[in-house]
Amino acid sequence: MDQLLASLADGLLLGFVYGLAAMGLTLIFGVMDVINLGHGPIIALGMFSLLFFSGGLGLYPYAALIAVALLGLLFGVVMYFVAVHRVLDAPHLSSLLATFSVNMMIIGVGTAVFTTSPRNLEFSSGVIQLGPVTLLGTRLIAALIAILVAAGLYLFLYRTQPGKAIRAVANNRAAAELMGIPSTQTLALSFGIGTMLAALSGGLIATFFSFNILSGATYELKSFVIVVLGGLGNPTGALLGGLILGAMEGIIPVFMPVSWVPVIEFVLFVLILLVRPTGLMGGR
Repeated sequence: MDQLLASLADGLLLGFVYGLAAMGLTLIFGVMDVINLGHGPIIALGMFSLLFFSGGLGLYPYAALIAVALLGLLFGVVMYFVAVHRVLDAPHLSSLLATFSVNMMIIGVGTAVFTTSPRNLEFSSGVIQLGPVTLLGTRLIAALIAILVAAGLYLFLYRTQPGKAIRAVANNRAAAELMGIPSTQTLALSFGIGTMLAALSGGLIATFFSFNILSGATYELKSFVIVVLGGLGNPTGALLGGLILGAMEGIIPVFMPVSWVPVIEFVLFVLILLVRPTGLMGGR
């Protein structure tokens, strides 16, 4: 029982970070019906950005996350205008191919520059002992940051003018334009925020896992499972889906080999698609 509690707590902490990554993916889909296949490499760029700002420039890792977030926002805006804007109203395959092209370019350039050798950020925040449960400080802080960012996103979307503009464009772009909302700038901001969340989650993951330029693919797959669990286009559902996935990753290894974790995750993925395709919390 002690092992189960410890594994469950560890998994739930990871689940908050997974949920943050998935929120970036589902936000972009919810606003513009685009599935961003560049999501995984952007997570990896967040990892390498944190390594650069912290290991290279000497910034404290959690302070460096601010720079990672700003870089992710800027990259997302540029990516929107370069790869997405012109195919936004084209068939869905066009946007898939456009974002997949960005995926391949990031991996290609990243492999040439960084190789595929694993990198590691030498950083520790100690441990916290709660009875039989030992919590790593880095994972606890990452979970708290993920919660704060999720709360900040909610307040931004529901309490600020740009956030309300994003929701209006997501509901009906033509009507929003008639009301004077600049849809192009709003969509670019939405895409930028989505990539910012992905980069930020990558930076958090880099504080406790080793990584290389290909590491983002794993978290991209997890993000797809999570958004299906929570409902495509539902950021709140993404956080819930992240907690479910994290709990599974904590509990399953207690009872069976860890190699079964991805198998069970994707069985759940298929079951949700078959039984409740709108996700546990519905769609948009």
